[in-house]
Amino acid sequence: MSIKGKLILVGGAINTGKSIPTNITKEETTTDFFFQNGILKKIIDESKLGKESRIEIVTTASQSPKLAADAYIKAFELLGALNVAHLDINTRQDAIHPDSLKRLLEANVVLFSGGDQLRLTSTIGGTPFQQTLLQKYNHEEFIYAGTSAGAAAASSSMIYEGISSNALLKGAVEMNSGLGLIDSIIVDTHFIQRGRIGRLFQAVTGNPMKIGIGLSEDTGLIISDNNNTMTAIGSGSVILVDGREILDTSLSQVSIGYPISISHLISHVMTRNDIFHFDENKIIIKDSQYNNQ
Repeated sequence: MSIKGKLILVGGAINTGKSIPTNITKEETTTDFFFQNGILKKIIDESKLGKESRIEIVTTASQSPKLAADAYIKAFELLGALNVAHLDINTRQDAIHPDSLKRLLEANVVLFSGGDQLRLTSTIGGTPFQQTLLQKYNHEEFIYAGTSAGAAAASSSMIYEGISSNALLKGAVEMNSGLGLIDSIIVDTHFIQRGRIGRLFQAVTGNPMKIGIGLSEDTGLIISDNNNTMTAIGSGSVILVDGREILDTSLSQVSIGYPISISHLISHVMTRNDIFHFDENKIIIKDSQYNNQ
């Protein structure tokens, strides 16, 4: 089956243009990163109808849903989006309500906010809302966008807990089922800012058929072409951790709470406009120092 939708997964702390002066001129917007290359601008550009796309903000994971939704609505409108609203799904009853499903069916983009990914998956997992989300992603020109918790929850396997300083101790990383839009990755967010490399190492070592993705803040990936192509966007770095060529590990031999060993765990670093192809296991570096050779 060919997947028609796209994923846009972000490491949290998206630039919402809060620092943009109210008197910014049209000429100044042509050189401003938020207006030209910011993540929310990319979401609009990648969507089916551009500025006329129906964008729903889902804040299930957030402890301050209205505050989070208002910030994104204001930012999208600053970028010229004409049809943005808050789809407030706070309970499982909300996730089965006909009005929620109708709005999802009419949406071109759904942006899942940050917060607690376990709250997100335990609220909408297994409901008609999740089933409709998967149907739209598989069969329509639809964008699932997620930041922080919303990004972590997108895949089938989801990290939901693990203290960074203990993350290479066996059992220190807790995982659960995600929303299942993509099987081949495990996502961790706020990656560089919170020192989460150990969490992803252990997650990938236990699931070496998957590629770990560490997303810095205000940084993301557009995943397209039948979940085969990943393009980096935003202002920071994306770390890929590939466990498919691991040669050895002590994971199954040591006791819970003891450090694990890993041999030949491969990593890559991507920045804006770099592309990773799953089928070729290859990164194309946009600003390669060898492009002219």
